[in-house]
Amino acid sequence: MKDENLNKGIRGTYRVLIVICALLVVIAIGSVYFFEKTDADLVEIDNSIIDPEKIENGVHLRTGFIDAIGMQETITNCTSCHSAQLVIQNRMNKERWQTTIKWMQETQNLWELGDNEDIIIDYLVKNYPPSSKGRREALTNVEWYELKD
Repeated sequence: MKDENLNKGIRGTYRVLIVICALLVVIAIGSVYFFEKTDADLVEIDNSIIDPEKIENGVHLRTGFIDAIGMQETITNCTSCHSAQLVIQNRMNKERWQTTIKWMQETQNLWELGDNEDIIIDYLVKNYPPSSKGRREALTNVEWYELKD
């Protein structure tokens, strides 16, 4: 008698699971049909707006770089790791750019730039020269003293 009741219980549970699975399949099919996109729902995109190489008023729209000789090399080698705005805001002279590039190569896995290094540095120095505003130079030759408790 016990085995018969157990079998009935298992069969009942099995039937409930089959019904639940069938309901889930019906709901899934219904939701796909109900939420199906029609041609009216699709938005056509004007590709001229998204042109990644578009230059307007002498400025490369995607990056904000000034359109000049060396811009493409700068985009290719600099913006693969960080924002163009980071490059633009760091206005430096030739020596500081060379030092920064060397630091990035030694510590940040920047590849060898080869002939592009001079092109990039010339582009940055010409179009984004140091300005009187901004962050001050790092302090050097400072005699520090120890604080006493």
